[in-house]
Amino acid sequence: MTAVTNGTGVTRDKKGAAARRADRADLPGSRAAAELAGSGALDELFAKIDAGEIELTGDGGFIPGLIRATLERGLQAELTEHLGYEKGDPDAAQFPNSRNGSTPKTVATQTGDVDLAIPRDRDGVFVPRLVPRGSRRLGGLDEMIISLYAGGMTVRDIEHHLATTIGTELSAETISNITDQVADEVLAWQQRPLDALYPVIYLDAIIVKVRDGAHVVNKAAHIAVGVDMDGIKHVLGIWLQHSEGAKFWAGVCADLANRGIRDVLIVCCDGLAGPPEAIEATWAAATVQTCVVHLIRASMRFVGYGDRKAVAAALKPVYTAAGADAARTAFETFRDTALGRKYPHAVATWENAWERFIPFWRSRPSCAGSSTPPTRSSR
Repeated sequence: MTAVTNGTGVTRDKKGAAARRADRADLPGSRAAAELAGSGALDELFAKIDAGEIELTGDGGFIPGLIRATLERGLQAELTEHLGYEKGDPDAAQFPNSRNGSTPKTVATQTGDVDLAIPRDRDGVFVPRLVPRGSRRLGGLDEMIISLYAGGMTVRDIEHHLATTIGTELSAETISNITDQVADEVLAWQQRPLDALYPVIYLDAIIVKVRDGAHVVNKAAHIAVGVDMDGIKHVLGIWLQHSEGAKFWAGVCADLANRGIRDVLIVCCDGLAGPPEAIEATWAAATVQTCVVHLIRASMRFVGYGDRKAVAAALKPVYTAAGADAARTAFETFRDTALGRKYPHAVATWENAWERFIPFWRSRPSCAGSSTPPTRSSR
């Protein structure tokens, strides 16, 4: 299996991407389109598209027209099923209900507005499922609007974007209603109940772009990720805050406790002030573990750029040691080296965080190769 790294440093599985493309090409719709194009039946259409005589999307585009034909064919099939006879059936008069023309309706799609003729029945009881009554948008458009809004576009920007790119005209009120529905779902997700026990919880923060009034600004999104008894990770909550401290983290822990978490075995967090005190105040028996990555980054702030690789290599025996005693020996060895003496503040960072750094060794089974999980008394 070949792995490649792109310019952003993200490693992707080359074989996996090829396999996914092959899977998509093997789907019935993809096969049908490829067979139709290969038969030459679309050559005249392709020539008109190349010449600019036919537009693919937007008002009067080929794809909206194709969607219209497909939907109207499906609506006619639904009405046939509802009435019990085919259109043009000579015995239609024997059925109690019959066709009664159509009603024009325009629906918005990802490729442009589509004008439909919705068939009617004489009794007025036919309810189409393909294009339900009251619906003005087909699936996928709401997701596009939400994505644009999350990306920082205003409601007016989205309105203009849809009109100019795909020819779909939606009012600002409609777009606002769509985004408000997402806000309600987010609120329900934020308040959902949680399990009583999570063996491990991670607390961390990432910088995200957030709409604040008429502006999009960078804010810290503080995230709690819990690992359940089956080893599955769950995002327990996300809190936006300009800064963090003991009071903020106390509120986060209180929120998690109020939503049902009664006990945690290990809580892993960065080395900033606030989280350990808040964790111990909420779950007294929990073990607080400093994140090794954050600890390394914190100590590297005091190291010159030219020495960072050497210091990182010298610190690796510390956090990869077989136990706390071996880690302490490795750390003291580093402290007494030329690099350790050159960067005393980096050494002090590890010294100050040591008691929060070593708990994960105490939670390991005492016997090598043992499958017995650690107990609360062994920590």
